[in-house]
Amino acid sequence: MSDANSHDHSHSQGWRPATYYPDPAIHVLDVSFEKYWLKLSCVERLTTGLRWAEGPVWFGDGRYLLCSDIPNQRIIKWEEETGAVSIFRKPSNFANGNTRDRQGRLVTCEHGGRRVTRTEYDGSITVLMDSFDGKRLNSPNDVVVKSDGSIWFTDPEFGLLGNYEGYKAEPEIAMNVYRLDGTTREATIVADGILGPNGLAFSPDEKILYIVES
Repeated sequence: MSDANSHDHSHSQGWRPATYYPDPAIHVLDVSFEKYWLKLSCVERLTTGLRWAEGPVWFGDGRYLLCSDIPNQRIIKWEEETGAVSIFRKPSNFANGNTRDRQGRLVTCEHGGRRVTRTEYDGSITVLMDSFDGKRLNSPNDVVVKSDGSIWFTDPEFGLLGNYEGYKAEPEIAMNVYRLDGTTREATIVADGILGPNGLAFSPDEKILYIVES
């Protein structure tokens, strides 16, 4: 919301689909970003009942969207053609970030498993990484796969702080950002000293890695 005196009463009446463009639910807070707003787009609500949705990943070949509902221990699936919402995986090990590798397979960060996994074509799960230098990871949060097949992910401690989004535990290792070689699975630290490394993304030319510090 841009200000308390806005004419949009969505807070008191609940969310409603837009009946005209531009969508009145969207407010510009920084005009320098306004050029990226497609005025003929609107906010659509796909489902309700999620406690905390994270890690959306689009499967264009299957025309479905997956996202993590972290505290509810599940990954949700939304189908574009029918609008049907179902449970893709439960329990999900408090799964958070999701992406796809260059072969189209699902790659997932698990708070509860303290690991990064890959879902194979047959549905089986391969653990890509769960420790570094003999120490357990904290709670892998977000993940991206570069065009060379390497897997980059953040490992903050959020999932260790309590039992709401993981299992309460003492960290064994510093909060780092890792690069995992897609072929050899050799892991290297690409960024350290970041207080709560969270979301990450590459620039289109992959020369810059953006990291959210929480």
